[in-house]
Amino acid sequence: MVRIAVLIRFAVLRAVPGLVLGMMIADAGSGLAHAQGRLDARYSVTLGGVPFGKGSWMIDVREDQYTAVVSGATAGLIRVFATGQGSSAVRGTVSRGQLIPSSYASSIVTDTKQDDVRMAMSNGTVKEYAAEPPSVPNPDRVPLTEAHRRGVNDPMTATLMPVPGTGDTFVPEACPRKLSIFDGRMRYDLQLAFKRLDKVKSEKGYQGTVVVCAIYFSPVAGHIPERAVIKYLIALRDIEVWLAPIAGTRLMVPYRATIPTALGLGVMQATQFISAPQPARASASGSKVQ
Repeated sequence: MVRIAVLIRFAVLRAVPGLVLGMMIADAGSGLAHAQGRLDARYSVTLGGVPFGKGSWMIDVREDQYTAVVSGATAGLIRVFATGQGSSAVRGTVSRGQLIPSSYASSIVTDTKQDDVRMAMSNGTVKEYAAEPPSVPNPDRVPLTEAHRRGVNDPMTATLMPVPGTGDTFVPEACPRKLSIFDGRMRYDLQLAFKRLDKVKSEKGYQGTVVVCAIYFSPVAGHIPERAVIKYLIALRDIEVWLAPIAGTRLMVPYRATIPTALGLGVMQATQFISAPQPARASASGSKVQ
């Protein structure tokens, strides 16, 4: 059960909120620079069809700044065996069409341990970070260096994926990219590739097209190569993330994420996905700033 929880944490919550989902957004173009939108989403997590957890995700993108907060907890029958809850938050600026994180924090609490990470960032470089408790020393662990903390993004900003250009966002170009992520303990890459377009219908909120991407995990540093969970994630070729838009922006974010496990398919799925454009902010002269 612990191994399955780790898999879902890597592939669903981190790579995406915990799939997995950082990157430098140099290819965003000018389409994001003046876009403003807000998302209020709720998710359920199942394992082999059995309820495993649930969570919420709030994203607020303004003309010059953005915030994102995700929280979740175990749910259903899994609570008979173990309980856990966690939250992550990021804050940053929007400049020249790029999302630039400035602070990231994550806390995960289970029956047996607590894991806390704090990071301060500037222009894609982690300036300061703390992880408690620290990773257990192991001679087989690939060491982290200062270079591994440059040209990266945090796990939360990585999930806010801009679609380049000015046209339709439901295009194959929404997928291909490499996300370079540092999460306070590990440096890893996620390679995304286009698979198909699909349709979704939320219980509340978004109904329409999503872009389905394949995800491939590649550890860089901070990991122990011989660990079974690392080998399993590297070998996986069936991880998927389904991307839906935040209204008023060219940002696509995870609506659904799936990862195969030994106990069945792990699925994170939006049950509520409500987004809306943000109104333009009035300037001192009274005119609206677009």
